[in-house]
Amino acid sequence: MDTNEGEMRVYSCALVVRNLEMAEQTRFEKLVAEAKKNITEISPQDAAEKLKSGEAIIADVREKDEWDEEHIPGAIHMSRGTIELDIEEKVPDPNAMIICHCGGGGRSALAAKSLPKMGYKNVRSMAGGFKGWKAAGLSSTK
Repeated sequence: MDTNEGEMRVYSCALVVRNLEMAEQTRFEKLVAEAKKNITEISPQDAAEKLKSGEAIIADVREKDEWDEEHIPGAIHMSRGTIELDIEEKVPDPNAMIICHCGGGGRSALAAKSLPKMGYKNVRSMAGGFKGWKAAGLSSTK
């Protein structure tokens, strides 16, 4: 076997594995991946700086029991299932920077895709969600 033949086998195996991984993706994961193509993500560190400076609002879109267990100090809670109903009352300024976060980044990506359709112009999703926040060593409260 020459080098090119070996490289082709490795390449072919990689394509098979990639296709299997894509086929195993859930519909939710596909929906999130599609949303992430059309939103802006922000790191937990940048989100913390923008919250601290007053430049942004952090919207926790997790469920209430997740929020009650632990959350980001200064964040506001609006569950993913009701954020479109609650946002206008809690954040009336469509120019405000809103950083959505959830547990791992999926639900917040969906929220960040939805809010601009309601006229919000400065929406972000926090990469890695609350897990990313904690992994970065940032503070949380109960």
